[in-house]
Parts: sequence; C-alpha cells; structure tokens
Amino acid sequence: MFKSFLIFLFSTVFYIHTFSQSHFYTVDTIREVRIYFYDSDWDSLLDSFYVAGDNERILADIIIDGLSYDSVGVRYKGFSSVSVNRIKNPFNIKLDYIIDDQDHQGIDKIKLSNVIQDPSFIREVLSYEIARKYMPASQANFTNVFINDTLWGLYTNVEAVNKSFLIDQFDNKYNTFIKCNPENLNIQIGAENANLSNTHGTDSTNYEPYYSMKSDNGWTDLYNLIDTLNNFTDSIEEVLNVDRTLWMHAINYSLINFDSYIGYGQNYYLYKDITRQFNPIIWDLNMSFGGFRLTDASQLYFNGFDIIQAQEMDPLIHHNFISVSPRPLLRNLFTSERNRKMYLAHIRTIMEDNFVNQDYFVRGQYLQNLIDQAVQNDTNKFYSYSDFNTNLTNQVSLVSSICPGIKQLMDARSIYLSSYYGYSGEPSISNTSSSQNTSLGVDLWITAEVSDATYVRVSYRFGKNKIFSHKEMFDDGMHNDGASGDGVYGCKISNCSNSIDYYFYADNDSAGVFSPERAAYEYYSHHFSINSGDLVINEIMSNNVSVVTDNSGKYEDWIELFNTTNSPISTNNLFITDTVTNLHKWDLPNHIIPPNSYFIIWADEDGHQGGEHANFKLSNLGEQLILSNSDSSIIDSVTFPPQLDDISYARYPNGTGSFTMMTPTFNQNNTTSVSEDILMSSNVCFPNPFSDKLNVLSEEGFYVMDIFGRIIIESNNSEKPINTSSWGNGLYFVNLKGDINTTIKLIKIKYK
Repeated sequence: MFKSFLIFLFSTVFYIHTFSQSHFYTVDTIREVRIYFYDSDWDSLLDSFYVAGDNERILADIIIDGLSYDSVGVRYKGFSSVSVNRIKNPFNIKLDYIIDDQDHQGIDKIKLSNVIQDPSFIREVLSYEIARKYMPASQANFTNVFINDTLWGLYTNVEAVNKSFLIDQFDNKYNTFIKCNPENLNIQIGAENANLSNTHGTDSTNYEPYYSMKSDNGWTDLYNLIDTLNNFTDSIEEVLNVDRTLWMHAINYSLINFDSYIGYGQNYYLYKDITRQFNPIIWDLNMSFGGFRLTDASQLYFNGFDIIQAQEMDPLIHHNFISVSPRPLLRNLFTSERNRKMYLAHIRTIMEDNFVNQDYFVRGQYLQNLIDQAVQNDTNKFYSYSDFNTNLTNQVSLVSSICPGIKQLMDARSIYLSSYYGYSGEPSISNTSSSQNTSLGVDLWITAEVSDATYVRVSYRFGKNKIFSHKEMFDDGMHNDGASGDGVYGCKISNCSNSIDYYFYADNDSAGVFSPERAAYEYYSHHFSINSGDLVINEIMSNNVSVVTDNSGKYEDWIELFNTTNSPISTNNLFITDTVTNLHKWDLPNHIIPPNSYFIIWADEDGHQGGEHANFKLSNLGEQLILSNSDSSIIDSVTFPPQLDDISYARYPNGTGSFTMMTPTFNQNNTTSVSEDILMSSNVCFPNPFSDKLNVLSEEGFYVMDIFGRIIIESNNSEKPINTSSWGNGLYFVNLKGDINTTIKLIKIKYK
C-alpha cells in the first residue's frame, strides 16, 4: 500500500517536473533571479577566480521567480564576455553545489549571459529558436538579475548543455560527452584549439588540453573519431552523425555565427548517442548574425572580415579555398559531392524557413517589444537604448568595431545565398507513400514522385537506437514504382518491423533536396500494432537487492521483454502499465528489439536517467503488468505474486512457458526454475521455502552457501533442525556430499 502511494506521488511530481522545465525557458515571460551573496566582497572574489583561471564558486542564496534556494554556488560564465573592469558579468549558478539534488523545477544549473557584443539584445534567443528547428539546441529566454536587491541588468537565460539536456534530447546521459573548448584559447595564426585535427599524435592524452571530458571516460572514443575523420573519411558515418554535423555547419554559415567551430574551433559539444554515433551540439550563439568577425580560419578571411564580406561569405570556403588552420570537420566532409549538396539543401531550408519570408524580422520585433522596458531599466548595459532600437535593422558602432544590423546582414545574405550555385535547381519530391503493412516481417514498399532527379534514396530506421540506413530508389518499373520512367520511384524494405521512420533525399547535377525538408531531425513514420505473443513479458524482479544495477549504480526493479519472432520489433507506440485502468501509463521509447532478443525496462520511477526508465515501480506485494499497443489491444500481461529478495518471476521455458520463481537471468535466456528444485528437494531439505527452521537429511554431510558463494554452515552428517532465524531472506544452495555431489536450491521467505 505504502509503495503504491509512493508510485502515485512520484509519478505526479515527475509530470510537474517535465512541464515546468519547459515552462522555465518560455520566451513569453521575463524571468527574475535575485542573488544574495554571503560575502560582501563577492565581486573581488569572482574577479580573482577568473584571473587565476579557477572555476571555484562562492556561496549565495537565490530567489527564482519567488522561490528560494539556499547555498548555491556562483561563478562567472564564459571567457571573452567576462572582464574584471565590467560591472555586468555573466553568471553560472549551480543550485546543487552544496545541497544534493536541489533544483528549480528540474533545473540544477542556470547560465546567465550578459548580452555583450549585442546591442539588439536578441541575437542569442533568436538564434537558438532557429537552431532548434533543425537539431538539438538549448532553450533560451530573458531574465532580470538582481544582486542583493539591486537590479544588475537584463540577461539571457540559456539552458545548460548538461546531463539533463542529454536526457531530454537523446534519452541517455551515460555515454561519452565532450565540451569542445580548449583550456586556453589560442588566437594565433594556425591555432587549432578543438578543431578535431589529428596533429597532436596518436596518444589520446595529448588532446586533453583542447577538449573537456564531461563523462567519466571517453578519450579513446574521441581519438577514434579524430582518427576516422582524418584518415578514414569513407567510414565516418560509423562514428559521426554526418547529417547533424552538416546542419550545424549550415546554421553557423547561414547566421554568420563564427564564434564557433568555423572561427576558433570551439563552442560546441559532442555526445555519443545510443547508436554509437557522435552528435555535435551547437553552443554559445550570443555573437551570431555577424557579432564575431575576427577570423574564419580560411585563406581569405583569416584576419577577419567586414560586413559586406559577411553578407557574401562563401558557405563552402573551406572546400573552395585553403584552410590556414585545419578544419577537418568541414574540409573532409565536403570532399563528398553529395555531402556538399545536402549541406546546401540545409542552408536553403534555413533561409526559406526564416529569412526569405521575413519571419526572423517579425520574431525579432516581437522579442524586442517584450524586453523594451527591461532594456531601458538596465543601467549596466553596454549600449544605449538608441543602439537597442537601431540594431535589429541597422549597424551600430562599438568601441573597437561595428555590429551589423541583423536585417542589414541577413536580407543581403539571403539574396547572396539564393544565387549561390547548388542552392537552387533541386529536384522536387511529392506524393510519398508506403504500403500498408499489418504484420511483422512483411516487405514494405516505399514510393515517391520525384522530378528532375538523377539519384533518389530513402533513409530508414526501425528504432532510435539504430542509425538511418540508406537505400536507393528506382524508376524502372521493377520496384513497385509503376511504369518505367513515369517519375514514380520505389524500393523495398525487407523483413520490416512494426514501426519505421524514414525520409527521402534526391539530387541532380545542380542541387539536392530532402523530404521532409528538415530531415533527419524530422521524418515520416509508418507503424502498426503487433499481435499477442510477438513480444512477451519474460521476467520480472521487484526485490532486486544485489543482482544487477542500472547505469546509476542502483539496484532497481526491472522488467524484461523478449521478442519471440524472427523479425525486429519496435517499442514505438507500445505501452506498459501496472494500473489496469490506465493502459497508457508509460510510453516505451522508440527502440528496436532484434529477433529473439531482450529489452530491459527499469521500473524505478526515475525518468531523468533515460528513456528505458518507467514512470512506476513494482509492488513487493505483487500486482499485474500489462503490455499493450497504442490502440489498447493487449500484447501480453502477467500477474505476479509477492517476490523474495534476489529471486525473479520468469517464464520457463524461456519466452513461452509459465511463470515461476527462479534465479535471475537478467537480459538472457531463462534457465532451470526454482520450482523444479523445490520439488526435487522436498524429501531431502524441508520445508522449502523455509523460514526460521531448516531440516537437511544427508548421511554424507552437507554445507549451505548463500547467493554470493559464502558458506553459511557445514556439517558431516544429518543434524537436528538448523536455526535459520538470523539468515537473510533469499536464495540458498545446499550442497550434499558424497560420491555424486548434488546441489539443491532453497528459498527463505521473508515478505515485506
């Protein structure tokens, strides 16, 4: 009863947590953060840490939108945006610095940028809004910051790229995670920083000054990526999400965001997702729209560029000209003509989604109207209110440079790019469709009408834990495509799963095109329900005391599913529940389970660990589990009884048999059941299960071991009943001595 109540309580909290985190970054409201430092000389302390290159924090209390938090840790954020001579410096606030698990509506780190180099105040927020249409990127909005009740100014509030971000975007946070910023930024000619070149040799430790490892390990993974990128580019898709990398480049070049990989080889992250591909994550967009024009690492503009050159910046400059500082993530990917066409197709999508239609300008006006009064109230801002009003449209003179007007830059850039070779002349893709498969393993036919193409393909996957595979499509009358040459292209996906994600790409001599245009971040899907028995609940453990831990090192409840078929099964649109009246209690992640393979669900109510963690726990007293399709048709169900510590309830034989208590076989074939041992041992060891007394009949002697192999008691002959009241509950093994040794499994019952 108590555990069931906790399940309800934590499920409710988790829902609020998820909703509120998104709400915290909504753009429509200006947030308020009030910082109360413990030290009166807080600014001197933070200045000294910055000068020393120390990431140490000082303590403060904080109030966020009226909610108070104690003992948070505060330091400055960033590099070039900080100065000991400035009043308005950026802040990095760690809410759980002292108090474990302290967070604000699910957020434990708050990053506040001081809007340096941006008289418009909107570059960062507007750029992240655009980037999020095409790849995982931070949310951002505006915050009024007070220090000791004095208004310090209007800041941008940018979602940290941390493990919470990884869970939201990748359903996982335990793989290799790298911040690509050097310890000491080198701005000299030929400086490489975090550019992924292999010039530091074959020892991964030589790369440590240039990258910051945010995961427990991963230097070997990073070097493997660098080695593949530089020496085995034909195999790069095995270790790098190339499409997402092309999107990052397209965003940076479209928005002239050169405080990035393009410029000094910095300000991005890499995360190795569950497909084992590295994904770039764009970061630090406060100097986009030409706010940073010091270098582009190329032959033409290594020492910087002016506004006109920014308007007409060649998006393939690192293919068409020499890279003074190596940029293999550009040059080596651009050696492929098809990659170049895909990259330019992404640029076309960005420009037409946001700039050709003037959507960016309307959005910019909205954002400036939202913050207008807050900007006027900010006495520590770096620019005048007049500069703020001007810079959305026109350039503003700064102390040592000129900041281009966003409209001044982007309208001209839109015109330039629209005439760039490879931007236009693309094929058209329409009337995409797939055959209506309704059973596993049936071949799926996919078709599309494509005009003016010399190459057409479909990219598909059966689950998010697999990378997209590519298959060429044909208009030859032999691929379910109608008549040869009729403009309808087709191909067959064999042994199809119950769910498939897919998108199209086509090109000709001039240009390429995707359908949908934001692929692969957006895609088409086709799915159908699976039949009862295709996927079964194979094993359950509600008292996992010491058998196996999850990725966080905790012993949690778990449920094992087993694919009984010879076809891959996707968990997309499947649900599992322990509440009969709520069949859609937990939506399984979009993962593929290969034929005759297993999938583990951690029933721990801990969704911040990843997509495989359910929003409920298992009851120690037993309950019912139901696996169903999205239409509520039942795939499998089981009612399990009270369970002992470290004993599972599983099908025997594996996948098909009835449920029985047994020794756990986590993520593998279920073997001999405990019930068989109980029957075999009834005349030798009794009672079984036992509680405070145990009888063992053996003329040759015996010894008893626990599940860890420790001998609990040993005797050379039959004894009077053994007092077992001090033994822990769970599984024990009685080894009978003699010519043929016999081992019998016993269970001590101790229900909770």
